[in-house]
Amino acid sequence: MGYYGFGWKPYVTVAERRRKAAREMEKRKKQGHAVSPVSIPDRIIARTFWGKAWCENLERYSDYANRLPRGRTYVRNGSVIDLQITTGAIHAYVSGSELYQVALEVAPVAKAKWKSICNDCAGGIDSLVELLQGRLSEGVMERICRQGHGLFPSPAEIRLSCSCPDWADMCKHVAAVLYGIGARFDHQPELLFRLRAVDEKDLIVHVGKGTPLTKQGPAAGKVLGGEDLSELFGLDLAESGGAGKAVKAKRAKKVVLSRKGMSKPRVAAASTQGRRSAAGARKRVGREENNRTDS
Repeated sequence: MGYYGFGWKPYVTVAERRRKAAREMEKRKKQGHAVSPVSIPDRIIARTFWGKAWCENLERYSDYANRLPRGRTYVRNGSVIDLQITTGAIHAYVSGSELYQVALEVAPVAKAKWKSICNDCAGGIDSLVELLQGRLSEGVMERICRQGHGLFPSPAEIRLSCSCPDWADMCKHVAAVLYGIGARFDHQPELLFRLRAVDEKDLIVHVGKGTPLTKQGPAAGKVLGGEDLSELFGLDLAESGGAGKAVKAKRAKKVVLSRKGMSKPRVAAASTQGRRSAAGARKRVGREENNRTDS
């Protein structure tokens, strides 16, 4: 509740929280800790598929709905000064009126559920790069984000803890960390798979082993058969190799006959011309003989 003794702790302005956050980060760095703050430069917490899907998954549960808005304010103000995501666990430091430590435990994806996800997405993801960049079909995205049966955890699979005195499990510091995780997935989506203790490469290995959610063949009614092609284009399609040969032979015979038909008039014309030449020659010989007789 934020109640201390007989009164409330004094309000800390956003500017003061930022200064405190910067001091705490420097202090932890000097102590040898690898600090990984969450930075939201333009108030947009998540931009990519993975970051948005994580945040939307949180907001769809009524268990979290009333406590999340203040967390958005905190994460946008740079109050999450350190966020570490490992297998099944998240550790963070959030700067408020004091520096608070947040610890989350996330259950791994059940083997049967992960196998079902991989089988349903088989053939729908072409490469690991495509997967991590979130360039996925609507069917694959819906399957991965399916409430209660996808890759993202439900409230029952997350245990929340914060060192602040707020009585609620979902305090504003925890909410800020949950949104910070979404922002981190924008840049390192592979951390989601680490968190849920699964290997993203399994989704690629299963390519071709199931029925893809996107790469289905055309409906039977949309495939043209031989008869449809014949009617559409006016073609006679041979049904077998023998029939094809018969068609070719018939066409070849027509070509030969047409060529013979073209040559016949030429032969007849030549014969007629020869007979006319012979008759003319006989007439000339007859006239010459008559001339000699008269002389």
